[in-house]
Amino acid sequence: MTRLLAGAPLSDGYRMPAEWEPHRRTWMLWPERPDNWRMGGKPAQVAFAAVAAAIAAFEPVTIGVNRDQYQNAREMMPHDVRVVELANNDAWMRDCGPTFVTDLSGNLRVIDWEFNAWGGLAGGLYFPWDRDDQVARKVADLEEVDRYRAPFVLEGGSIHVDGQGTLLTTEECLLNPNRNPSMSKAEIEEALKRYTGVKTVLWLSAGVYRDETSGHVDNLACFLQPGIVALTWTDDHNDPQYPISKDALDRLSKFTDAGGRDLKVIKVHQPDPIIITEAEAEGVDVMDGSYPRMAGDRMAASYINFYFCNGGAVFPAFGDHHDGQALEALRPYIPGRQLINTPAREILLGGGNIHCITQQQPA
Repeated sequence: MTRLLAGAPLSDGYRMPAEWEPHRRTWMLWPERPDNWRMGGKPAQVAFAAVAAAIAAFEPVTIGVNRDQYQNAREMMPHDVRVVELANNDAWMRDCGPTFVTDLSGNLRVIDWEFNAWGGLAGGLYFPWDRDDQVARKVADLEEVDRYRAPFVLEGGSIHVDGQGTLLTTEECLLNPNRNPSMSKAEIEEALKRYTGVKTVLWLSAGVYRDETSGHVDNLACFLQPGIVALTWTDDHNDPQYPISKDALDRLSKFTDAGGRDLKVIKVHQPDPIIITEAEAEGVDVMDGSYPRMAGDRMAASYINFYFCNGGAVFPAFGDHHDGQALEALRPYIPGRQLINTPAREILLGGGNIHCITQQQPA
């Protein structure tokens, strides 16, 4: 029997580990909703299965599916991927799922953040989101892990930690009035410290251009190791991403982390602009309250949206000449891991990428 705990992780001696620390498994969800994924999610399911297979070469994977998709997902998944019925509204495990925290003895607990589909009724991406808001609790029950219910809205993709007391986030997301309008920046920062165990919160301004999550940091910048940050970049001063990345670079160049280190920033050139085609847009059902997929719209493509797993790192590939360059730029700063490119355009069409659809459970 799992318990709903009072208090917060920090006061109980728990902290959020870095993503590159050892995992017990990876969690995912299965795409199917026709107002977000074209052709009822069929092309996206192929992409998700490829991501799951890539990760499963390094560590166990569990994917949660709605009841009517169980047989389909089981047939598409490699035999060594665990498929479980886990009711959900959409497939973004990073954002609606649990954040795991550990103590010095290796004990595990779950943070169950409030989830409102990236903005609730004031700019959220779909309605309802009630099943998504139960995902973290269900994962905690499946793993028999005690749970904290955080008293504020937060998505997992809006934060990134170095495991040594430093957290990255963006003002565009966490200060958006459709998340926690009654909380000040200082109050949000204090809450982040209490729930993740960090000592220092580093605020960037905005996320990637046209990112429909209101600027999640996991598409813009991430820690590669303590003191080293990867940043999505473009050299084109006329690209709307340039001033966003330049502002982030300026801030990161002035920050010090919780250990007092200056940050080394690794620029990772973004892919050339990726545009939704007419065929892709026509394959998405139009429904009230869902986010539109319009032909000609630019998508928020970034190589920063990758996932660390045991002995590896899985990167999105877009069929762009920058795909290989991104891996080579990062390889020196991710030593001892196999770096893998996985086709990810179909995931991007749904509004996110590989980091957004995965969530690590620490060892």
